[in-house]
Amino acid sequence: MSQQKRDEAFDIRREIVAILPRLRRFCMAIARSADAGDDLCQATIERALSRADQFETGTRLDSWMYRIAKNILIDQARRLKTRGTEIDVDDALSIAGDDGVQIVERRSDLARARSAMAALPEDQRIVLALVVLDGKSYKEAADIMDVPMGTIMSRLARARRTIDIQLNTMPGAIA
Repeated sequence: MSQQKRDEAFDIRREIVAILPRLRRFCMAIARSADAGDDLCQATIERALSRADQFETGTRLDSWMYRIAKNILIDQARRLKTRGTEIDVDDALSIAGDDGVQIVERRSDLARARSAMAALPEDQRIVLALVVLDGKSYKEAADIMDVPMGTIMSRLARARRTIDIQLNTMPGAIA
């Protein structure tokens, strides 16, 4: 490997580390749970590092990484359709008693917001994560999603409306 290739690979790794917090937040938002988000983030980083030679210098690394995450999520959803329902071992075990942490989290506004976001359709969840959580412009989100900007705007409006309805009609809602 030439010195230039090694330098480019090092630069990409350094840039990936710099965007890691935003990538992790994005993955957690679109994957519907913290564990699945961490797994998606790790898979995204692995794929990006193994295909670093496909990254076009001069383009946005974060957009490339978000697109990889989105594609991995789509691939996982397709696999689930053919594989059937998976049951987590922890869910299958009968555990005596209630989990106090889960009870408290269910009551919190943050847990309600996460639940409302997790209930959104995938395309709306991804747009909401890009624009609201990561602060991307509509144009940047449209480029990442490879859809027209109007589609981004309508998906975001539907997502916001759905979350507002869910948060204001769920038990324990703040009036």
